[in-house]
Amino acid sequence: MAARHDLVILAVDAASVEAQLLLDELSAALLRINGDSGRSSFDVEAATPRGGFYLARDAAGELLGCAALRPLGEPDSAIGELKRMYARPGQGGLGVGSALLAHVEAQARRHGYQALHLSTRVANTRAVAFYAKHGYAPVIAWGKYVSAAQSTCLGKTL
Repeated sequence: MAARHDLVILAVDAASVEAQLLLDELSAALLRINGDSGRSSFDVEAATPRGGFYLARDAAGELLGCAALRPLGEPDSAIGELKRMYARPGQGGLGVGSALLAHVEAQARRHGYQALHLSTRVANTRAVAFYAKHGYAPVIAWGKYVSAAQSTCLGKTL
């Protein structure tokens, strides 16, 4: 799949109107797929110097998707956590998700993370396949995911 050349990805405040719009769309989509919006797993107040919230836009400024990065566990963790990854419907085949993921991985390296981990629902088969295609493999669950059979935890060494 060819990468989008008109894609612009910038860090923004996760509490911004545009970020909240995409987060609401993501929560609604996850609710349809999983029966859970996943909103409780992401706190927009949890800004950190070793992370960020990223919006993807096309050349015309149209919102295409979002993703967030934060330390997994302690602020000085060697592992970053990918959160709230979303490409608007119809954008997935255009490389928006891949571009966002590559951007977050680059930011994670810049922040000194050695690996990037994420959790998604087993029922979200498109997401599971997307991450597998990009080199993510099962890792040991953490936190609330330890006994959550509906979740799968994936990771990639950077």
